[in-house]
Amino acid sequence: MRGAVLYAPGDVRFEERDAPKIIEPTDAVIRMSATCVCGSDLWPYRGISPVAQPTPMGHEYCGIVEEVGRAVTSVKPGQFVIGSFFASDNTCPNCKAGYQSSCQHKVFVGDAQAGRLRVPLAEGTLVATPEVPSDDLVPSLLTLSDVMGTGWFAAVAANVKPGTTVAVVGDGAVGLLGVLSAKQMGAGRIIAMSRHDSRQKLAREFGATDIVTERGDEGVARIKDLTNDVGADSVLECVGSQESMMQAIRATRPGGSVGYVGVPHGVDLNGEELFYTHVRLHGGPAPVRRFLPELIQLVWNRKIDPGKVFDLTLPLDQVAEGYRAMDERRAIKTLLRP
Repeated sequence: MRGAVLYAPGDVRFEERDAPKIIEPTDAVIRMSATCVCGSDLWPYRGISPVAQPTPMGHEYCGIVEEVGRAVTSVKPGQFVIGSFFASDNTCPNCKAGYQSSCQHKVFVGDAQAGRLRVPLAEGTLVATPEVPSDDLVPSLLTLSDVMGTGWFAAVAANVKPGTTVAVVGDGAVGLLGVLSAKQMGAGRIIAMSRHDSRQKLAREFGATDIVTERGDEGVARIKDLTNDVGADSVLECVGSQESMMQAIRATRPGGSVGYVGVPHGVDLNGEELFYTHVRLHGGPAPVRRFLPELIQLVWNRKIDPGKVFDLTLPLDQVAEGYRAMDERRAIKTLLRP
């Protein structure tokens, strides 16, 4: 079997890897219908997150179950399934509280840019669709494995409610799907922060009512201007940089909430400043598994179409070009077809 391996910054190769097989009785092996490149994959691709050795890549996946271990009863061969980037047992106290990405037995699923994938803890991780989907639904179903579930969690963590004002920091796939999530949750006003025409267009299609092109303090001032100097009720932080986090906190009204889902790199918060903002912060790795049943139904019934974030589709063996296109901002998100 061949799959993507990152050797060094900018060096992704599609090469022979060991074919997955059942190791534990809780495992499943799926044949990939689609996978993709995530914005968080760009951190190691750019050398910001160091890679010490050749590393298989990819954590977003959906496909057909080929084989299951003897302890797996919730899914069976032939079913189309979606799972999270963190495998979870879905039974531990953290899972029962809705935080499967902090499962006491979690396993990171990080080698999905390949033709087949072993999924540990399959009983608690994989969710089957009502039947094998039509091909046009596959991109949207794939987003539920991470970016749609992460955008949804950002909105949940930011306490988005009907009629409220929401600002979204970040115009990558997660930020755009944060806009879609806020719209689905009934937000009255959604301010998308973006400098790119194609992303602004998609943000408006997903439900953004306003676009702010400024960043940093200027971006905060613009949001304050749009909200009568109050700030947004909810802000979704979908980048993970120092500037984006501070922009999110400072754009939130006192008593409002920030949902942060961008993987933090170099973020350092000043406790005294935060103390006087009266802003709530909640976030972390999205517990995608919590939201999968609801989001599958929304996609299945064609109430949402998050697959629109894929603006480049490539065969899996061209995965290196998929990384380059996203790194150079020629693509929002690359879909890979085995």
